[in-house]
Amino acid sequence: MIISKENKDGDVKLAQAAEAVREFFGHNDYTGKRLLLIIPDNTRSGPIGEVFQMIFDCVGEKAAALDILVALGTHQPMPEDQICKRLAITPEQRNSRYEKVKFFNHEWEKPETFTTIGKITANEIGEISDGLFHEEVEVAINKLIYDYDEFFILGPVFPHEVVGFSGGHKYIFPGIAADEILHFFHWLGAVVTNPLVNGNVLTPTRQVVEKAASFITLPRKLFAIVAVENKLKGIYIGEVAQAWEKAARLSEKVHIVYKDKPYHTILGLAPEMYDDIWTAGKVMYKLEPVVADGGTLIIYAPHITEVSYTHGKHIDKIGYHTRDYFLKQMDRFEGVPRGIMAHSTHVKGIGTFIDGVEKPRVNVVLATGIPKDRCDKINLGYMNPDEINVADYENREDNGVLVVHHAGEILHRLADGSIPTIPQE
Repeated sequence: MIISKENKDGDVKLAQAAEAVREFFGHNDYTGKRLLLIIPDNTRSGPIGEVFQMIFDCVGEKAAALDILVALGTHQPMPEDQICKRLAITPEQRNSRYEKVKFFNHEWEKPETFTTIGKITANEIGEISDGLFHEEVEVAINKLIYDYDEFFILGPVFPHEVVGFSGGHKYIFPGIAADEILHFFHWLGAVVTNPLVNGNVLTPTRQVVEKAASFITLPRKLFAIVAVENKLKGIYIGEVAQAWEKAARLSEKVHIVYKDKPYHTILGLAPEMYDDIWTAGKVMYKLEPVVADGGTLIIYAPHITEVSYTHGKHIDKIGYHTRDYFLKQMDRFEGVPRGIMAHSTHVKGIGTFIDGVEKPRVNVVLATGIPKDRCDKINLGYMNPDEINVADYENREDNGVLVVHHAGEILHRLADGSIPTIPQE
């Protein structure tokens, strides 16, 4: 049974969400159980903290433990004050009401963090990927979860460049997963391409995630939320795959904007929650389908001064390129994790690489605190953010210019259903 509240055209009040949470715990007794709650970091919006507090109100005093694990993927660890911010609790509350709650960051850089739980066979990968890949993939995850009787996943569902829609078991893969599965399915998504994956519920990459999740024997439940910025549109509680799909179906309705025509210039304003291009690249991912051929997409984020706090050295080495730039010369990139190449091609967008000549479909420009010489080095355009007046771009859609505020979460598509694809040679 999936317990839910939704309001596509308005919003679900927090009191209504709390009713759903109480109903769930009314049917499920966790007295004396050790529980782990897996949450996203601050690069995802939505009322995560408020729902955490609802969960704590129901079970925090009954359970033997209710601890927090931040599903970082390969993002930077969050200090305690930032986890408190994520959970919408004050330092005073942390030291009183929530003092027994332990906070953990997923320590993805430490091999001893992980335990192998299974392997996806080469034949299964071949079937899932429709023959694109034929390789065995080891599945390993953070062994901390096995210190608990059960775990909950709490997080938002949005259109996503790698799996179609985020959320659900994606907070395990890649949220708390080891390198091999992480890099494999990110590269699979890149090979299929962002425009053909983003905003689709059923994708090969989601199949990989769900297959990997099938190796987890520990009981778990999902608290999936759908929010536009911080306004709650829906909450779905229960079995992970079912609750996730219901949330994704609502996300299809509230997180996709349809435009009648493509734009030659798009200015996407990245919110403060994206602190490097690794995360702010979502501006491109969500807007690529409505950029005209040969058009320009500007990622405007004066607050960003770094390409990637985690993977910057790799990005400096390989730069940003189209998919086929990598596929046609993979021997040049031996030793570069495929998930990093996936990020590279997602930001650059689709295009061709024929006879040694790369032709991206879109000109991606950074208007950030990253200097021009580094933009040149990583093969992206540069604009001085101090010379951009956002108002100059506003209200010019009839002239082919679009401004998107808080870009990176709302997917934009063309109303006629056309999707940019890589031309056949």
